[in-house]
Amino acid sequence: MSTSNLSNAPLLVVGAGIMGAGIAQVAAQAGHTVLLHDARPGAAAEAISKLAKSLDGLVAKGKLSAESVTQTLARISAVGAIEEAAPVRLVVEAIVEQLDAKRALFKQLEAIVAPDCVLATNTSSISVTAIANGLTHPGRLVGMHFFNPVPLMKLVEVVSGLQTDAAVAEAIFELSKAWGKTPVHARSTPGFIVNRIARPYYAETMALLQEQAATPAVLDACLRAVGFRMGPCELMDLIGHDTNFSVTRSVYEANFYDKRFVPSLVQREMVDGGLLGRKTGKGFYDYAEGAVRPAISAHVAGEFPQARRLCLHGSGPVADRFAAALGAAGLSFGRAPASSWVGIEADGAQLRLTDGRTAAQIGAPAAAPLGTQAVEVSSTTSESGRGVDVAVFDLPLGAEPGAALAWSVSPAASAAWAAAAPQWLRAAGFNAQQVADAPGLVVARTVAMLINEAADAVHQGVCSTEGADAAMKLGVNYPAGPFEWLARWDAQGVITVLEQLDAWYRGERYRVSPWLRGQASLAASRSGAGA
Repeated sequence: MSTSNLSNAPLLVVGAGIMGAGIAQVAAQAGHTVLLHDARPGAAAEAISKLAKSLDGLVAKGKLSAESVTQTLARISAVGAIEEAAPVRLVVEAIVEQLDAKRALFKQLEAIVAPDCVLATNTSSISVTAIANGLTHPGRLVGMHFFNPVPLMKLVEVVSGLQTDAAVAEAIFELSKAWGKTPVHARSTPGFIVNRIARPYYAETMALLQEQAATPAVLDACLRAVGFRMGPCELMDLIGHDTNFSVTRSVYEANFYDKRFVPSLVQREMVDGGLLGRKTGKGFYDYAEGAVRPAISAHVAGEFPQARRLCLHGSGPVADRFAAALGAAGLSFGRAPASSWVGIEADGAQLRLTDGRTAAQIGAPAAAPLGTQAVEVSSTTSESGRGVDVAVFDLPLGAEPGAALAWSVSPAASAAWAAAAPQWLRAAGFNAQQVADAPGLVVARTVAMLINEAADAVHQGVCSTEGADAAMKLGVNYPAGPFEWLARWDAQGVITVLEQLDAWYRGERYRVSPWLRGQASLAASRSGAGA
């Protein structure tokens, strides 16, 4: 099947809900004749009427011309009987997310449309292979997963089941581009690309909440600080905890109860209690009129504490940021660029960028070496034999000055260092937010897990690295794609954080993707060759 078969093809959209109406709008705006059908009598006509009011509103705001709206609406017709769709060359299904209902619909359609009519499902979670099971021509069924709101969201996941014809998938890919969308190819596996890779964004926050490591406001602020438009708690409130929990449970069950996708007890309790977020007026936050939103402490710039001996350890963007701040303050400091850790050492006390371990682990006497990165005993042990004062801070990942940054301190550290550590961070331009001494803190563990899940998706042939990056930026508005983050970090650094999390929690959840290990080995071999 060639792209020309669908370029101006008449099509049928089944399902006149928000998604179906949006798909009809986009297709009509691209010049297609669109038939809109819904099993509920009158629903399709109602959807077109609502669409007309919405488009008129855009005309009033000057975002669309009256002529273009008239043309768009003229191309959409409501049909009461699905048999009227016999001449169409494409069907896009957007009905309820139930396998049996979708199968029944497509079997019905096969008796109506021509054998070369493409059948597309807008399913967000159901196997395309399973939907095609039982069809006479299963090769023509393909996933065409839009994101809400359809007219605004650019991403379309083009999902191929085991029997989907490659030419059919490519025709939908090209059609999506013609509709002004950015399509990405995906293999039909649980969650496809976006709903799979996004799970850690919610899961790591839920795990931290269950451990009482921080408040929702602090967790949200720390992740917004590195570019996420919404923190995970406020995003789950917006999505609805019932919906979010259902998707997580679906991915978990579809992956044969893989512990990486295990749902949260915290969220289940919220669902059981009816605290679903904005739709019920209360979730992590209170949305009642007049309710006060919890706020984190504001950034107050200060001066660096006094230190007789000051050394900046490590190299890279974080070390460079500290060097610039220390230099601007007129402080004298030594450099140890070959050090195995990044941060500041002030009179023997250490403020370290997290490597996945807790501050207590690092500060314990005679800390064990970390992987292949030797950590000298003298670096974490004082002359008296006790552990040194240690605090750790989160991965800034390009955070702007004054942005929230999580930090924690070893319970064994002195009161003086517990007070001084956040002062060093504030003076360096961070809005220091203390959290419990949890491994990987907030951003480092979350981004490491997002990268790891994307790496596994690529390893399993679900998508390409480019597809994963595009999907996460366009589908859920991430500030960068997982492989763009990986390029700013490095594979071994991500692996180190994951391995420390795995050692702490002892389970399957933090196992490292073989693809990621391969990238680390490749980087090491290249480094050795260039030495």
